[in-house]
Amino acid sequence: MRKSFVFTISTLVILVAAIAAISFSIYASPLAVMGEQQKQQQQGTTSSSISSLQNATSSTSASSLPLKAIFKQAQNSIVQITSKALIPTSDPSNPNGQNATALGSGFIYDKQGHIITNNHVVGDAKIVEVTFLDGNRYTAKVIGTDIYSDIAVVQIQNATQQQRSSILSKPLAIGNSSNMEVGDPVIAIGNPFGLSDTLTTGIVSGVGRLLPSAGAAGFSIPNAIQTDAPINPGNSGGPLLNMQGQVVGINTAILSGTGGFSGLGFAVPSNTIAKVVPMLIQKSTYPHPYLGAKIATLTSAILQNVTGIPATSNFKGAYVDTITKNGPADKAGIHGSTTDQYSKRHIGDIVVAVDNHPIVRSDDLISYIEQHKSVGDSVTLTVYRNGHKLDLKTTLAARPSPLPFLPTQLAPSPLPHPSPPSQPPPQIPTPPPHP
Repeated sequence: MRKSFVFTISTLVILVAAIAAISFSIYASPLAVMGEQQKQQQQGTTSSSISSLQNATSSTSASSLPLKAIFKQAQNSIVQITSKALIPTSDPSNPNGQNATALGSGFIYDKQGHIITNNHVVGDAKIVEVTFLDGNRYTAKVIGTDIYSDIAVVQIQNATQQQRSSILSKPLAIGNSSNMEVGDPVIAIGNPFGLSDTLTTGIVSGVGRLLPSAGAAGFSIPNAIQTDAPINPGNSGGPLLNMQGQVVGINTAILSGTGGFSGLGFAVPSNTIAKVVPMLIQKSTYPHPYLGAKIATLTSAILQNVTGIPATSNFKGAYVDTITKNGPADKAGIHGSTTDQYSKRHIGDIVVAVDNHPIVRSDDLISYIEQHKSVGDSVTLTVYRNGHKLDLKTTLAARPSPLPFLPTQLAPSPLPHPSPPSQPPPQIPTPPPHP
């Protein structure tokens, strides 16, 4: 038996000193397991997700539904997901470890039986159990997982045609998360602490947050939605809904010092769902574009050491810390930071634009590449170097295997994941994240 996931953002953030007691919680359940891997397959419903995304209306422009109506409309499409995995152990008498059960939430994506949840809910399981509101349980095969966006897709296997027609008749509509604004009301439905069919409400507390990917140290999920709608262990994988009952996010993480909700929750945005899920169904994997550079937001303190820029100027951008050898950034001729013989740090190129889109923070570059680019696409980076601006062009590669970033074993809460900054938002990493 395991406790709920709590992962800390310890190595990721450059804002002041990190608060060690606070932790980002990935909440699969009170009995949680966190496993990462990528194995997927099958073809599915690209057009349905894209059309629903394009046709989704803003929560401020469409008429809102009463909470009771939204819950009744969605409750039969939200499920509890139970998975099992082995926890490795150093006990020589039990080298294979012990079984652990993870409990989370999920929701119906289409009438073919595909259900969306978090990657950390299914862990390394190949088969999970899905329980509906009426108590009926079904076996579901894990057909796609993406550690980088913390999204997984499972598909029901053992339901009869009559059962499938009944339980899969009302997939939840995927909304447009880019329409969400701070102050918009939202609804979270899931199974916190195993209490099924729980609804909580709140507002969008922030948008455009950079959420560290669980288990993929150095990579982040861009444009996450921050909410104060109470979500707790067991809510992972459940939907965050707007007031039209459309999915605008997947409840994924909390910022907490206790493992319980303390007012800060985070959801993977629905625009990421619309981009990643169809590919998981089709190809069993989603190739994320990769620049091969670690970056961080430029600060006034760093500007003091940059040649040609007055410390008092309002110069903005993201500086390059390290470069991956033979990666896209390296091939473009981008310079990383260096340390001289006196141990003085000299920052590398400062990225001020990407494809003519201004870069103010490191988040801007990460979000742009993740949202608007694919593997094989070209990208032009405008960098500042020694008092001059240069346009450097390169072709984006696929991110490397996540295996080097995974922990050596699955650990109970708290997990060895980066800790949050001493002040929100959790955006600037140390070392900086890979775009």
